Amino acid sequence: MSSKQNLFTIHFWGVRGSIASPGPETVRYGGNTPCIEMLVGGDRLIFDGGTGLRVLGQSLLSQMPVEAYMFFTHSHWDHIQGFPFFLPAFVKGNRFHIHGTPAPNGATIEQRLNDQMLHPNFPVPLQIMGADLKFYDLEVGQKIQIGDISVENALLNHPGQATGYRVSWRGYSAAYITDTEHFPDRLDENVLRLARNADVLIYDATYTDEEYNSPASSKVGWGHSTWQEAVKVAYAAKVKKLVIFHHDPLHNDDFLDRIGELAAQEFPDTLIAREGLSIQLIPPDVLNPVAVQEPSISALSSN
Repeated sequence: MSSKQNLFTIHFWGVRGSIASPGPETVRYGGNTPCIEMLVGGDRLIFDGGTGLRVLGQSLLSQMPVEAYMFFTHSHWDHIQGFPFFLPAFVKGNRFHIHGTPAPNGATIEQRLNDQMLHPNFPVPLQIMGADLKFYDLEVGQKIQIGDISVENALLNHPGQATGYRVSWRGYSAAYITDTEHFPDRLDENVLRLARNADVLIYDATYTDEEYNSPASSKVGWGHSTWQEAVKVAYAAKVKKLVIFHHDPLHNDDFLDRIGELAAQEFPDTLIAREGLSIQLIPPDVLNPVAVQEPSISALSSN
């Protein structure tokens, strides 16, 4: 068995929420919208297709032919707008298994990806993509198997509906829970179920508690959570590592530095997601259960 088939690696290609936010104040953490790649036992899983998917696609051009399993949380623009620019999808010989739960109006993930590429939104249709695209409609709560990888999902609290995921493989697990709003009086049971004893919890912490509850500009009902709530979930679910994700476009690098410091004081094993960050779950014969590879300057500049 090759070393790649014995690893579980999480790589962050886009970590920003709502809208892409390039510029001098977001260089260190990145301005691309959500896209996470998991390499699990030799299989490639991709979560969400924000503008970070374009960058992932460029890196895959040297590895073709490519086969990957794609999972969408929902179809708000920041989570799908990179898909029309995902170059491997235009190349014959590649294959992508694309999953998503139906929208509240019944629209499938295929319909929604197709519709964003219709006139007047985009110059060429989805059908011009040359790769083999296979679409799958997930039921809420359905568990699927990809070899010995299991992928669970659960409904999140977000306007228009969103889905969270949990990936489990050989005793390791990672939860991807973004675009969800916490409840005022209790922790979300769906979130706790997905996050239970996870090695890595990636959680939507778009706001601070102060921003969320601001009398002047309340964010209640906007569908996102806070880093303070992320800490509560991490402790309640007994996760090993917490990753703060889906950064607000207004949160610059210095602001995120400060959030990282404060969150780490509350939950020591906390990271702020940044483009180029890799987290590797190590095989049992290695003493340290979770290894983190910080992005290099060259990796950040290439994003």
